[in-house]
Amino acid sequence: MESPVCQEGRTFVEVINEKYSPENFPCRRGLGMGVVVVPTACPQGSPMKDRLNLPSVLVLNGCGISKAGDQSEIAAFCAHVMELDLSHNKLQDWHEIGKIVSNIPNLDFLNLSSNPLGGMTLEPQCAEAFSRVRRLVLNNTQVCWDTVMLLTPANRTPGLNRWEDIEKLNFFPKLEEVRLQGIPLLQTYTNEERRSLMIAQLPSISLLNGSVVTESEREDAERFFIRYYLHCPEEELPHRYHCLVNKYGKLEPLAEIDLRPRCHAQVEVHCEEKVEQLNIRLDQTVAELKKQLTSVVQLSTSSMRLYYINKSSAFGPDELKYNTRALHSYNIQDGDEILVVPKTK
Repeated sequence: MESPVCQEGRTFVEVINEKYSPENFPCRRGLGMGVVVVPTACPQGSPMKDRLNLPSVLVLNGCGISKAGDQSEIAAFCAHVMELDLSHNKLQDWHEIGKIVSNIPNLDFLNLSSNPLGGMTLEPQCAEAFSRVRRLVLNNTQVCWDTVMLLTPANRTPGLNRWEDIEKLNFFPKLEEVRLQGIPLLQTYTNEERRSLMIAQLPSISLLNGSVVTESEREDAERFFIRYYLHCPEEELPHRYHCLVNKYGKLEPLAEIDLRPRCHAQVEVHCEEKVEQLNIRLDQTVAELKKQLTSVVQLSTSSMRLYYINKSSAFGPDELKYNTRALHSYNIQDGDEILVVPKTK
């Protein structure tokens, strides 16, 4: 059973004092590899020993650390530390982590993996302490996306409101899966546009919002991206545009072809000497057209025969003799003719 001290965790200062005390780490490891400090001015009761010898790469994983401890002692002993591994500890307060980081001025790499940081709020002013950290590992911490963006250099404001913000995700070269949902920037785009633009902006991802990004989808998205910015002024073109033009060249706009069947056609209805201009629905059947024509030609449906004349074709009239056939299957166009011939008795 863990003692209350173990359950509450220990301070960063206590752990480095224990791990790097002269008894446990008595020898210097060469010039620049450690530092020996004699804290002559330490307050009474300081947990520090007579001296400590710390390397520039500080590994304190799985040590039960939950708090920073005395900040002046962190500054005194960690000024030369460049890499810090705090994974698998009990850190759950960003303010305490900020105390540690802000007192290590040369810190370049920080590993916070497997610390219980889910649901913890990071204030923007606290995030400033991480501005010098170039490599940050947050595996299995359950931090929210707003927190990640606050920790990203050159982006200390929450939320994503420019495409440049999306492009900054490429600072994480091994990033393979991204979920980008509920972002105001993306609300004005259709689902297809939104997905294509995000895939084209993020060349390393293989999963977007839970869906696999295939190679063919990526190529289609990148080509779409080029065409999307085709008429954009040169000074407003995103960096990614130039990368993709180098890959595919400058693409011509796609021809817009509407393959949907037409809904209506304006035709001439001829019946003996009578000619009428009529707008007909092309989704109706031949039988329904006959009903529409009864009031025009003054004939019953059973006493009329219909012929379709394609004015752009060299062929003669085509009888509309199948009552259940839809009119759009005849490819009727504006200006074509419908010939109504009374049946002889």
